[in-house]
Amino acid sequence: MAKTVNNAFKEFMKDKVNLDEEKTKTARSSRDNLIDNIKSFSGDSDFFEVYKDKILRFGSFERHTKIRPIDDIDLMLCLSAEGKRTYIQSEDIFYINGSDTDSENGLLADDTGYLNSTKVINRFISKLSDLQDYSKAEMHKNHEAATLQLKSYTWNFDIVPCFYTDTGFYLIPDGSGNWKKTDPRIDNERTTNINQKHDGNLLGLIRLAKYWNNRKVTLRIGSYLLECMILNKYEDITTSGTWWIDLEFRDLLSYLSSAILQDVDDPKGIQGNLNNFSSDDRLKISDALSSAYAKAKEAASLESEDQKGAITKWREVLGSDFPEYTET
Repeated sequence: MAKTVNNAFKEFMKDKVNLDEEKTKTARSSRDNLIDNIKSFSGDSDFFEVYKDKILRFGSFERHTKIRPIDDIDLMLCLSAEGKRTYIQSEDIFYINGSDTDSENGLLADDTGYLNSTKVINRFISKLSDLQDYSKAEMHKNHEAATLQLKSYTWNFDIVPCFYTDTGFYLIPDGSGNWKKTDPRIDNERTTNINQKHDGNLLGLIRLAKYWNNRKVTLRIGSYLLECMILNKYEDITTSGTWWIDLEFRDLLSYLSSAILQDVDDPKGIQGNLNNFSSDDRLKISDALSSAYAKAKEAASLESEDQKGAITKWREVLGSDFPEYTET
């Protein structure tokens, strides 16, 4: 219950959108514990040497753009090439020449000397299954990671095996047994830099947009695509003297209704266009964003004279979990 729009948004962000601080601390601790457990496998005869300095925490949990609940935490577990493995590239596909040890461990693709990324993930799953604090390890649905379920908590870990190259990028499974190029450090740094440019306010706005996106009022925009579009908007503008999240969100809805109609380039310069929606689906999403913008615009216009009306209108945009108006 809230008496003003500003208080309603503060309550909503704290109780419904942002991650709970204590759960976040626990999740980070459990992630660090998992990293230590995996490091203990390093050098096992049926595993790999772990490249400990290049283990990478990434994804929305690391970028502080994840909304409630904490459902998954991403981790790139870097393996050492040990001076034995090299890679070759054919267009967007990378092949890693395996070592004699890889051959002995059954990790090479059939009839080739290439390290099979699916078999590497399965080896991860085999090793992770022996850990006592976790209930199940299995292949992620995209075949690019191992998913580890915990016994005591509600979140899973998506663990991506990778190699760090001498030219400064990572190779990760491509879902088809080979490898592909990526570098999530670029996303981590970009998000941090643009957020700092706007006095630390942008992360909350991204989370609010994700909450709206998850309401299923239209086709859901992929979390990473949505983040990239928002960062594109704020990358080249300077922050104003004041920041009101309701007004920023109103204007963001208008921007996104146009941005979703266009191609969206991968800021890492690796994946090309990130917007894989068809023309018809882009229009459907754009229409939903435009409708939400119209309601948000009306809510903002009511705020100066009718707090109750403004809050009621915001509930139409953000749903019944948005606080109701109260007189007291």
